[in-house]
Amino acid sequence: MQVKHSHLILDACCVLNLCASGNFLSILKTIPAQVVVTEVVKQQELKTLQSLTFEDNDGAIQLERSIQQGLLLVVDFESESEEETFINYVFEMGDDGESATFAIASHRRWAVATDDKKAISFFKKEEPDLQIFSSLEIIKHWSEVTNSSSQELKNTLNAIRVKARYLPSKTHPLFSWWQLVINRQD
Repeated sequence: MQVKHSHLILDACCVLNLCASGNFLSILKTIPAQVVVTEVVKQQELKTLQSLTFEDNDGAIQLERSIQQGLLLVVDFESESEEETFINYVFEMGDDGESATFAIASHRRWAVATDDKKAISFFKKEEPDLQIFSSLEIIKHWSEVTNSSSQELKNTLNAIRVKARYLPSKTHPLFSWWQLVINRQD
């Protein structure tokens, strides 16, 4: 995973998936760029993560720790033009989190991480020169950098599947990798 930008800004779906993995802090440490989340996404996902049952609530704790440790920076709009782009994107996409993420990424020339197909399509048209990563690309990179065991990787993907209710589409470039790991018999 080669990030060509100084920062990688996570959309809400990626925050949820990576927190659900149980390895959020470890994953953030392997990303070769400063990882960022918007204030809008932080507030949305913190509420989502805190609403989970106590045994599954480790994601909210990991999110807060990542911010406290400086592994995840929280940013907000810095200019009227960012806010204006945000409003325009909300009108187009109908989602505050994605719109804030993409508006800031667009103005600051940052890479984006999202799993939302509609948002990816929209953003590729708006900003074709900015990189877009998926949760699976980030997880695969983490597993390679940390030399995760096959069982640890399988547990991580299963946690994402169960806690975040995430399943990659069959057209996702890493779908066969996901299937191979999930179905591996150790």
